[in-house]
Amino acid sequence: MLEKIDALLVEVENFSSINKDEIEQFRIKFSGKKGIINDILAQFKQVPNEQKKEFGQKINTLKQAVEAKLEGLKSATTSSILFEKDDLTKPGFPSELGSRHPINLVKNRIIEIFRSIGFAVADGPEIEDDWHNFTALNLPEYHPARDMQDTFFIETNPDLLLRTHTSSVQIRYMEENEPPMRILSPGRVFRNEAISSRSHCIFHQIEGLYIDQNVSFADLKQTIQFFTTELFGKSKIRLRPSYFPFTEPSAEVDVYWGLNSETDYRITKGTGWLEIMGCGMVDPAVLANVNIDADKYSGYAFGMGIERIAMLMYQMSDIRMFFENDKRMLEQFKTL
Repeated sequence: MLEKIDALLVEVENFSSINKDEIEQFRIKFSGKKGIINDILAQFKQVPNEQKKEFGQKINTLKQAVEAKLEGLKSATTSSILFEKDDLTKPGFPSELGSRHPINLVKNRIIEIFRSIGFAVADGPEIEDDWHNFTALNLPEYHPARDMQDTFFIETNPDLLLRTHTSSVQIRYMEENEPPMRILSPGRVFRNEAISSRSHCIFHQIEGLYIDQNVSFADLKQTIQFFTTELFGKSKIRLRPSYFPFTEPSAEVDVYWGLNSETDYRITKGTGWLEIMGCGMVDPAVLANVNIDADKYSGYAFGMGIERIAMLMYQMSDIRMFFENDKRMLEQFKTL
């Protein structure tokens, strides 16, 4: 057996090629699952005890020789291809730099702001089941509020659907974790809506959730106040009563944008106020659905559309521009 390994070492040393197929066959022959090295190792038990030390050393030597040979052949092959296809005397051209998508820019900025006050990021599947997307969020079957979200259901399984909001991530997180919890759930969502300059069937949301003892609506307002000041540089906000099935009480949040230009008049319809998100205190029924004691814990939730925020920040009038991959538009964000 030792003589066989010595012969294999000679074979490895003498092997030379720049043909990728031949090199791959060499690798499989020696290092593949059914290769020579594994075959020899399988015979180790049959080696007499007095020869096992020398036998093991020989195997390691063979293994190292094969690895070194493959590495050398890889370098030689790369160099050969380089010289074969490229004229190194030609002047070089700078590679064109890419740019971040405006949706990612806004999403990352929002995450950065909330991370600074203790929020972590949580993720979940885009194909959801009815429980996590609706029922656990206080939207049982046949609840009229389900009509607020036109949904894409999976034809082969009516219990599955494309998530209509990232609140489903919050349900999954609450099922698997104990309070206190403070999370953000950014992601892509889907609704069966007509595509226009102001709406799309695919868009992005970012939602927040904070569950702990003695959490109040005042805590929610203070968090939103901090966020709007950091993101927009505008601290004047107002909260209008609203309705969401999974929060009670619920509110819509407006930020005072001002009336300093013609654009301000247009996007605020002459009021100076812009709606940016919905929010509210988590309904006790939702906490009960995920086995959190509503007598001990309370919490707030909020959510916003990332496209809507991006359109405000970059003064864009058509949501479809985010999905068309128009290079002329994307190149404007290279320096951001």
